[in-house]
Amino acid sequence: MQDLLQPILNGILLGGLYAAVAVGLSMIFGVVRMVNLAHGDLMIVGSYLGLVCMAMLGINPLISVVIVGPVMFLAGFIMQRYLFHRVLRQGMEPPLIVTLGFSVILQNALLLVFSPDARSLATELSVLTIHISNSLRLPASYLIGFLASVIMIAALHQFLRGTNLGRAIRAASDDEDAAQLMGIDTGVIYAYAMAIAAMTAAIAGILVGMTFTFYPHTGPQYLLIAFGVVIIGGVGSMFGTLLGGMLLGSVQLLGAHFFGPGFQLLAGYMVLLAVLSLRPQGLFGASAHS
Repeated sequence: MQDLLQPILNGILLGGLYAAVAVGLSMIFGVVRMVNLAHGDLMIVGSYLGLVCMAMLGINPLISVVIVGPVMFLAGFIMQRYLFHRVLRQGMEPPLIVTLGFSVILQNALLLVFSPDARSLATELSVLTIHISNSLRLPASYLIGFLASVIMIAALHQFLRGTNLGRAIRAASDDEDAAQLMGIDTGVIYAYAMAIAAMTAAIAGILVGMTFTFYPHTGPQYLLIAFGVVIIGGVGSMFGTLLGGMLLGSVQLLGAHFFGPGFQLLAGYMVLLAVLSLRPQGLFGASAHS
C-alpha cells in the first residue's frame, strides 16, 4: 500500500494540471456548442509567450500570467468574433475545418518563429521536491499546477454564478433563443466565452511549460488529454472537469506503476472507453454552468 501512495498522489496532482488544460475546452463546448480543435495549440502559444516574457523581461513564469493572460483573452475574443462565429451556424463540419486549419497555422507559425527545438519554462521550482516522508515526495511543479488549477476553476465557477456576464453566458448556453429575446447579444457573449477559454488555456500552457518540455507541435497531444478529461468529467461541468482530470491522471500513473510506462496512456484510454460505454454524458452530467 505504501508503494501505491506515491503514484496515486502524483496522479492526483497531475490530474489537476490536466483539468487546467481541459477547462477552457469544456466551457466552449458547453456554451458555444463548438469543438475547438485549436485549443491545445492556444495552450502552447501561452507556453511560448511565457518563454518570451522570461527571456525579454526576466520574470518568473507564474508572474508572466498577468501579461500572457490578458493578451490571450483579447486574442480569443477576436478569434471567435471575427473568425469562428462566421461558420458557427453552418453545421458541424465548417467549425471543425476552420479550427483544424487554425491549429495547423498556429503550429507552423510557432515552428517558424521558435524553431523545432524543445523548450521549457524551467525555474528552481521545476526541480524542487517536497519530502513528506522517506518514501513519499511531492514534485513542487505538480503541486503548483494542481493548486493553480483548483484556484482557476473555483474562480471561473464563481464568475459564472456571481457576475452579470457570467449569468449571460449561462443563459446563452441554456437557451440561445430565449437569451436573445431577453436582449442578450449571443455573438458577443460567445466571444467572451472564447476569450475566457483562451486565457485559461494560456495559463495552463505556462503551468505545463514549468513541468514538461514543449514543442510547436505539442498542442494536439494535450488536446487529446483535454478531450479525455471533458468526456470523463462531463461537458461544461467545472468541478467535473477537475475530478475527471484527477481520475485520468491517477489511472494513468497507476497503469504505469503496475504494467510499465508504456501502459500509461492505454490505462487512461481504457477508463475513457468505460465511461463512454456506461455513462456517455460523463460522470458529472452535462451542465454548462455546474
